[in-house]
Amino acid sequence: MSEIISKIKKIAAEYFEEIQAIRQHIHAHPELSFQEFETSKFVQQKLSEWKISFTPNVAKTGIVAILRSEKNADKKVIALRSELDALPIQEKNNCSYASQNEGVMHACGHDVHTACLLGAAKILNELRSEWQGTVKLIFQPSEEKEPGGASVMIAEGVLENPKVEKILALHVHPSMTMGKTGFRSGLYMASADEIYITAKGKGGHGALPQNCVDTVLMASQIIVSLQQIVSRNAYPIIPTVLSFGKFIANGATNVIPDEVRMEGTLRTMDEKWRKEIHRRINEIAKGIAQSMGGDVVVEISNGYPCLINDFAVTELSKKNAQEFLGKENVEELDLRMTAEDFSFFAQKIPACFFRLGTACKDGSRSSAVHTATFDVDEKALEIGAGLMAYQAMQHLQG
Repeated sequence: MSEIISKIKKIAAEYFEEIQAIRQHIHAHPELSFQEFETSKFVQQKLSEWKISFTPNVAKTGIVAILRSEKNADKKVIALRSELDALPIQEKNNCSYASQNEGVMHACGHDVHTACLLGAAKILNELRSEWQGTVKLIFQPSEEKEPGGASVMIAEGVLENPKVEKILALHVHPSMTMGKTGFRSGLYMASADEIYITAKGKGGHGALPQNCVDTVLMASQIIVSLQQIVSRNAYPIIPTVLSFGKFIANGATNVIPDEVRMEGTLRTMDEKWRKEIHRRINEIAKGIAQSMGGDVVVEISNGYPCLINDFAVTELSKKNAQEFLGKENVEELDLRMTAEDFSFFAQKIPACFFRLGTACKDGSRSSAVHTATFDVDEKALEIGAGLMAYQAMQHLQG
């Protein structure tokens, strides 16, 4: 083991309880997207305690901190990113650090990511004589809600002054055991768009359908017909998902409503095909509505683009992880149809988004993200903080 890895691991172990306390505090006080005011204050407090300079209120609640080496600080600039927001989920875990905010929970691990980034900052700050360059620490709001805090921070200049050359982020992976990490070069995660369709007709008595333009039937036909986009229009080797999770008719057993509202999500892994799907959704929905004597309003909210990991940055990150954790603890990741607004960063500069194993070795604490029982083996915090610090050092010299 190299001397610098030994130093990082020693410091990470020394600070584990502090990093754990940070995670538990954030977990107990979750806040929704763009409402992370107290979380932001807490992160700022830690940075101030450690005498790390920062700029608050970026993209409303975000923070950008700067760490400069003792020598040659202008040599190279890289960024490390974490997120601050939680989800509208009622936590079911029975633990001392369970959410104290009704209906809000850190169910996607952003508390872990922020604790790891703060831990990495503390390690890098203590070892400023051991590396050269500048590390920009991005504490981002609203990863969970469009338009995505990443896009807002980019618009406000987070990648400039000083100009960032590449960016990395880690994310919890509850299906992977603590002590392991995972990487995938190239295309990794899907784009994500929100679909809103309102079918309009003429409501009336359910026993007199001849006097109505049946919006429930119209909406049902639209949803069923839209599936042909995936089954018959999609190029088979391009992953595509079109799902509707909300259907509001709001009539009664004998009442056909004037309108029916449908809401869904579109995921795919090809930007050209993504635009074509938007066109086909409009054509099919409008064609069905007109054929039934009604009308339709289609709204497609352009969400996060596909996440593409830069090959060179990811391969170097994988090599760094193998050095830090051992080759046997670094895995190849599968494609995922989930989405991440880190993709906005990856569109602008070379990037690597990788996974941190968080499940206990006995199989516990492996509930999926976005569930009410999500939790982690907190020893992953020590690994995540140390690995992020080592990644920063190696990328600055690589």
